[in-house]
Amino acid sequence: MSTKATATLPATVARCRHKLIACHSTRQFHSSRRLLDDENPAAPSGEAVWQSRAMCFNLLGTYDAPSRLLATFIPVAARDAYVAIRAFNVEVARVADETSTPTIGMMRMQFWRDVVNKSLAGTPPKNPVAILLARAAQDLHFRSDGEAKLSKNWLLRIINTRERHLGNPPYPTLSALESYAENTYSTLMYLTLSTLPQASITTDHIASHIGKAAGIAAVLRGVPLLAFPPPQPFGASNTTTSSGRPQGAVLLPLDVMAEANLKEEDVFRLGGAAPGLRDAVFAVATRANDHLITAREMLTKLRSEGDLGHDFEHQDEEGYWYDAQQLNASSEERLAEVERAFGVFMPSIATQSWLDRLQKVDFDIFHPSLRKYDWRLPWKSYRAFSRREL
Repeated sequence: MSTKATATLPATVARCRHKLIACHSTRQFHSSRRLLDDENPAAPSGEAVWQSRAMCFNLLGTYDAPSRLLATFIPVAARDAYVAIRAFNVEVARVADETSTPTIGMMRMQFWRDVVNKSLAGTPPKNPVAILLARAAQDLHFRSDGEAKLSKNWLLRIINTRERHLGNPPYPTLSALESYAENTYSTLMYLTLSTLPQASITTDHIASHIGKAAGIAAVLRGVPLLAFPPPQPFGASNTTTSSGRPQGAVLLPLDVMAEANLKEEDVFRLGGAAPGLRDAVFAVATRANDHLITAREMLTKLRSEGDLGHDFEHQDEEGYWYDAQQLNASSEERLAEVERAFGVFMPSIATQSWLDRLQKVDFDIFHPSLRKYDWRLPWKSYRAFSRREL
């Protein structure tokens, strides 16, 4: 039996015992996990799931080390889902880096749409992310007695958003960058919350701000690489300069660049010494930091006054619907929801740590120290989680 199944067994036994007591003399059989697996011959074997889990962890270790570290703080029952979701994000994000033209990129995005559809239907292709995603979806269905499921729409939202940015189009405004972060990094957090399983406007609201901060910081980290992409093999790209290097892009919001009087050609010519670059980076980083401050203030206000202090801006939009019980939860219930979900909020620690390092180098986005792993992050994360601080 896998570690995952063992961890969920006590909760399953308790749930079945509760059902037997509730119906007194009426006893009912419930399908066992083993038989559910056997009834679906297309379901991956236990060995395939184990190998896929290890490969997804390795994928995170290579491309998203903070997410691999922060998996420790996710409840064990939801950890496979968390790893699958984060590995899925890595693979979709890598499409832009590994395809030579937008057309090929769109074909790869369609592949990942097919992965989502097949994995959630229980028939994943032989791909580590697909197999672990399918297992996570099946496990969530089992743990929630069929009441919770991974949202296909949220997974497709991530694909669709990243597909629109395959050719590195500029963000016209800082608000447009925030929308991108909401539709990618915040959505990753909504998906993880749903696998606890938990549906709460309170935790979604906090996750929205943390995800926006993480997404904005991710775009900032990518500025040097996108401005000066590595050389491509001959014939691999249709957008190369006369020197044979691929054409770069400065993905800072255009309104911020205009305010800082920053010109893209100055960045290509001067790199980190481009006039106005640090001012533009400071403006964008400040918005990310503001979202983290807001999340902390909301948590403090909830603990002291029983309320987050302001309404959720995305409430009533598609995908953000809440029933009356969720909207009218008591302060005690909201605090309990936050306590249960706190591990999902830990990307705030990694994001704040990177923003602090950016500030220490006076917002020189090209400083080499910003591309090194923060060896203090495990300690910072453990301390924050122990104290329940964002």
